[in-house]
Amino acid sequence: MKLLKYMCLSIAFLSLNAWAQDQEQDRKPGHTNQNKFKQLYDEFSTPNMFRTGSGAPGPAYYQQQADYKMDIEINDETAVLSGNETITYTNNSPDELSYLWVQLDQNVRQKDSPSQDIGTSRVAPALSASRFASSYMEERFDGGFNIEKVTSTDGKALPHTIHQTMMRIELPKPMKTGDKFSFNIKWWYQINNHVTDGGRSGYELFPDGNRNYVIAQFYPRMAVYNDVEGWQNSQFWGRDEFALPFGNFEVNITVPADHLLDGTGRLTNRKDVFSSDMMKRYEKAKTSYNEPVVIATQEEAEAREKSRSKKKKTWKLSAENVRDFGFATSRKYIWDMMAVKIGDKDVMAVSLYSKEGNPLWEQWSTKAVASTLKSYSRMTFDYPYHKAISVHARRQGMEYPMICWNYGRPDENGNYDDRTKYGMMSVIIHEVGHNFFPMIVNSDERQWTWMDEGLNTFMQYVAEQDFGEWYPDALSPGDETYPSRRGPAKNIVRYMGGNQDYISPIMTKGLNVYQFGNNAYGKPATALNILRETVMGRELFDYAFKEYAQRWMFKHPTPEDFFRTMEDASAFDLDWYWRGWFYTTDWVDIGLKDVKKYYVSSIPNQYAKNYAESRSLNLDDLDLVYLTEEGSEEFDEKLRQGTSEDNSPTLKAYLLDNFTAEERQKMQQPKYFYDITFEKPGGLVMPIIVEYTYADGTSKTETYPAQIWRYNDNEVTKAIASEKEIVSITIDPKQETADIDTTNNSWPKEVEDSEFDKFKNKVKG
Repeated sequence: MKLLKYMCLSIAFLSLNAWAQDQEQDRKPGHTNQNKFKQLYDEFSTPNMFRTGSGAPGPAYYQQQADYKMDIEINDETAVLSGNETITYTNNSPDELSYLWVQLDQNVRQKDSPSQDIGTSRVAPALSASRFASSYMEERFDGGFNIEKVTSTDGKALPHTIHQTMMRIELPKPMKTGDKFSFNIKWWYQINNHVTDGGRSGYELFPDGNRNYVIAQFYPRMAVYNDVEGWQNSQFWGRDEFALPFGNFEVNITVPADHLLDGTGRLTNRKDVFSSDMMKRYEKAKTSYNEPVVIATQEEAEAREKSRSKKKKTWKLSAENVRDFGFATSRKYIWDMMAVKIGDKDVMAVSLYSKEGNPLWEQWSTKAVASTLKSYSRMTFDYPYHKAISVHARRQGMEYPMICWNYGRPDENGNYDDRTKYGMMSVIIHEVGHNFFPMIVNSDERQWTWMDEGLNTFMQYVAEQDFGEWYPDALSPGDETYPSRRGPAKNIVRYMGGNQDYISPIMTKGLNVYQFGNNAYGKPATALNILRETVMGRELFDYAFKEYAQRWMFKHPTPEDFFRTMEDASAFDLDWYWRGWFYTTDWVDIGLKDVKKYYVSSIPNQYAKNYAESRSLNLDDLDLVYLTEEGSEEFDEKLRQGTSEDNSPTLKAYLLDNFTAEERQKMQQPKYFYDITFEKPGGLVMPIIVEYTYADGTSKTETYPAQIWRYNDNEVTKAIASEKEIVSITIDPKQETADIDTTNNSWPKEVEDSEFDKFKNKVKG
């Protein structure tokens, strides 16, 4: 009965307090649900037969197919690429199509392209002579497509309209579900020097007169038609990348006979284009799992650099179920390969590089490729293609199915610093990783940049840490782990705490965001890393992330498909997380507002006195246990010395009456009691990670789930009963949450030196 009396009194105190607060406030007007934990129904589209509420493809999901047969030739003297292609388009949609949209991405380089005028500019007070000439005197480079003809397979001209980077082709008759339509396009364009003129592909001209071609977006490509928006025919302005359907490719590429070439797909005439020595080395490479085998040596590359053959050679490549095609060709290539075991098959990790890349490239490029394939396959699905190629390019980092180009070059004496080394390794890991996102998990880059760059940068962080562990000799002295630039929470703090006038939500079309790198790469990668390490835990996150990758491999997912799958596969309600991190520009800032310390006492405190007086009760009849705040009028220094039972006869009597000696022996014996109030100046709700340090030197870390903020978005209080005295409290001690202001994270508050004191201490003596 005594226990019941204590419970009733506690409830009475709480009810009275709540009633009094309600009466003191004026009635406020009604409001809509602004709680940070409300579901994302307002933001999400309604599930349907194409895309389910679980985030998986629905029973009516479809995607179109585009197959290509191409004959390509590069004129090395004029740097002109010309081609003929036959596209076979299959309509798998339930819709009737009266026209097709084809992407002409090279038109972004037309002399009169509006893409060159959408950025603001100002007259610079001082410029180099070369920069001045290129900015104000030289004619713009004209590298757009020259479409010579568009015909049906019987040679009849097809009406077509070119609008900037898109071409609409009128069909002779509408395509019904299941129909196929084949047509031909003949074109050419002037290849750009990507070192001087920029661009995602092009050539680098070396002092010896040779070029290294890294070629992509070189052919008219089919646009995506899907259930989300019909034709994805958003113009290419240069930043947002691509949306492409899957298909099969047969590509014949003619280049000077002394060039080496590789690209997307399987080389079907290897014996025709490889020397006998290269074939022998290639066979050896297929069984070399630890070290790359050089297929074409530096000595052979230097000989080719001087040859300048007038003859031609055609390289034939065939690829199945890829969304795009890219290739690289040059006289200057050194070529090495090694095998990497992925699941039950061998995949070739490949590098193409000029001597200017050595010794860095021969040491680490192919190993970085192999390591990346293993890391990504572990987290998603087994890499399905037979090879992955890393090509050395001066200022490039760009990706295509099975091939990518990457920067990172030593100086002319072969020397390089840590920045160059890690930069090369990281860009290779990142670009090879794009084989998974978006080359296989085929998101719409034109609309949602973060879905490939953000997810891939998160995976890059995981793969970089693996690489440092698997190849410790790749780390510089003093580095215990790989020094990843993006991924760790602390690395995004400066961006998230920056000027809100220049920050956009992640869920913004990439063309229109400020600080593109932070928005599309850094912040989503950090959000996923925090989700994995701090919010969900690796086991739940990794299972759900793999489920998403496997559900949507070789398909077209949307952001909602990702968000829904992550929740569906983990039983983790994350709407609050997606809303905060992806739909807003809120930041994390959680601080310690107040810490109050209490001791058990037999002396009535003022709160109990006031309550008893208001109810005409006698405190002696209530048998209460009082908690007295340190420093209050009722506080007695003797309370520090005794135990809770010693300080309260009421408590001692209750325990003796209701528990056996054995039961009391097993009970905790808290002596110190704390009210710890946390505040949240930042808008993002996050778990509260707290480290408690005790007087005996030990410490303990507690994590309070984000849902602690669901009733009060400004501040929350936790009551702590402890057997040991707490001497300090630190929020987010390992910087796991991207908290932008750590000055309010400690109790007692840490006093930082002023800027003058820091300067004085630095120069002291």
